[in-house]
Amino acid sequence: MKAIQTKQYGGEEQLELVEIAKPKAGKNQVVVRVFATSLNPIDGKLTSGSMKQMFPLQFPFTPGADFSGVVDSVGDAVKEFQAGDEVWGYAGMGGAYAEYIAIEAAKIGLKPKSLSHIEAAALALVGQTALQMVDRAEIQKGQSVLIQGAGGAVGGVATQESHRRGAKVIGTGAQASLNQVKEYGADQVIDYKATPFEKSVQGVDVVLDTVGGETLQRSFAVLKKGGALVSIVQPPSEEEAAKHQVKATMLVTESTTASLNKLAELADSGAIKPFVGKVYSLNEVVNGWRDSRSGQVEGKIVFRVAAEAESGKARRSASASE
Repeated sequence: MKAIQTKQYGGEEQLELVEIAKPKAGKNQVVVRVFATSLNPIDGKLTSGSMKQMFPLQFPFTPGADFSGVVDSVGDAVKEFQAGDEVWGYAGMGGAYAEYIAIEAAKIGLKPKSLSHIEAAALALVGQTALQMVDRAEIQKGQSVLIQGAGGAVGGVATQESHRRGAKVIGTGAQASLNQVKEYGADQVIDYKATPFEKSVQGVDVVLDTVGGETLQRSFAVLKKGGALVSIVQPPSEEEAAKHQVKATMLVTESTTASLNKLAELADSGAIKPFVGKVYSLNEVVNGWRDSRSGQVEGKIVFRVAAEAESGKARRSASASE
């Protein structure tokens, strides 16, 4: 089968399209024929070596986390899925930039019927991450929520879900993304380059941070006492949290069938929509990474691995389960 791999740490120039053996399903695994996968910031961080102290790679390494496809085969102990099921999931640290992937059955779910494989691959990880951020912060109707990076993939879903729950949503982002953030349901938008958010925001109940660094540090000052801050980028300062009398945690996404099923239900109801920026073929991964790094693409970059028409014999999806 074809896969994208790197044999050493480095930039996108190290990525190669290679032929490797098709995986076999372990006892509790399924092998999924991948129809689409997508680019996440962690992909480049892993392969660059910037995270090797925490997540050392074994080479050759296949990047890729989100995927959507069709079950090809199942392990002896797997009862929830069968060959032909349309599924989506999150592969963790890598493995999805390939025509087939072997993955634990507990980490996949039936694909939302209303989404194409391209759209599902753009939502599997970021959607779960956003929902888990909102759950961690316990966002409720009537609260005020500041979402740092609301124009990004995770921030966009967090904006939609916070709005759905009845919160007042304030979103920061680049000027070009602000109309999209409004469409997601934000009540107020802030161009982070034009206006320091502290000048427009004070006393919010929750901050959801997808940016990190100085933005995360400055966010403590706009929280009310007893408020909550959740970051997906880095651990927030315990000292700052104590100083401002707020709860602050870092979220690490957990992908489970239950989490994916909840996300699929929201997607099929129309409450959450993915934002696909640009689609590349698998052999154009290097171009996709370069375009992402240059900031040329708004929305999620997705890689098409197989044609959608080839999944026509699939038996089940999330809205048509047996």
